[in-house]
Amino acid sequence: MLERSLRDWLDEHAHLLDTSTELAEQVLPRLAAAGVYRVGVSERLGGSGGSVVSAMQAIAEIATHSLTAAFVCWGQRAFIEYLLQSDNRALGDRLLPALLAGEAAGATGLSNAIKFLSGLEQLQISAQPSAAGHSLSGKLPWVTNLRKAGFVVACAVAHPGGKPSIFAVPHESRGLTRSDDLDLIALRGSNTAALRLEAVELGSEWRVHADAQTFLREVRPAFLGLQCGLSYGLALAALRRSQSLQDSARAVLDPCVLSLTDRLHTAWHQLGRGVESGEFVTAPRPLFALRIELAEIASEAVLLELQASGGKAYLSTGENGFARRWREAAFVPIVTPSLVQLKTELAANGGEA
Repeated sequence: MLERSLRDWLDEHAHLLDTSTELAEQVLPRLAAAGVYRVGVSERLGGSGGSVVSAMQAIAEIATHSLTAAFVCWGQRAFIEYLLQSDNRALGDRLLPALLAGEAAGATGLSNAIKFLSGLEQLQISAQPSAAGHSLSGKLPWVTNLRKAGFVVACAVAHPGGKPSIFAVPHESRGLTRSDDLDLIALRGSNTAALRLEAVELGSEWRVHADAQTFLREVRPAFLGLQCGLSYGLALAALRRSQSLQDSARAVLDPCVLSLTDRLHTAWHQLGRGVESGEFVTAPRPLFALRIELAEIASEAVLLELQASGGKAYLSTGENGFARRWREAAFVPIVTPSLVQLKTELAANGGEA
């Protein structure tokens, strides 16, 4: 699915994208030039057609080369999906062209909202009525794809005496402050930072959806499906590497590699089928279980790669990408919703979320 030139660029710079901010501003436009953000978007809206499952596959393929680039792509494509499912068509018409072209960055600041939907956290952004319509204040401690050249971020907003809503906040808004990039142990080229909102004035033309809880339940399958592309792609890269390293001394690992590969493809197929059919909107528990399964497979796959590689994988001079994939695998379980959050939900009375 990816152009050869993009694959080569990602392979060449994967380590730098993981460990440095040097190329952070280049990721978004390079992915856009390959048409990645248009995948799964109607041609009528400027996309290349297909479904959100096609976009999941695109993110997964990027993740086989660089999880940092895939993480950026997930943030951008998830924000695009919010606009596709928004009840504010005018907002989508206004923002989509620049987002699809990679001329603007879309940041999915809904980690807090996803936790709120599950009853795990209160909303961290609140609104008061104002002359402009709404005055937003609060903070978002972790948001990805906040390009220094400009961005628009989605956030869930609590309203006094009313239902929470979803707003898109443009970077030039007065009262919006971006922190320095967070000091991450990996994925440092992903433009990940914190945001603070102090009396940010927005009119209703920036509202993505008037009912946050309804919107989040409807968009959650796409949100998680796209996110699972990170796990699938990382696991696939590690398993391919393990297979390429097989020799007579390590043939004992063959059954493990084949079994894990089969588990990976089975879970990915089930995920795509459920997202495509829409069944996860009203029955999210299997979706949560598949997110957990894919993340755990990714961790197991990287461990298998270590065993197949042997001691040379532990050398800092190694150029096989193992150390990067090991760090990437440490991120997959904690990206919101984390595995702990999902397991907590699944254990809570066996009820629906």
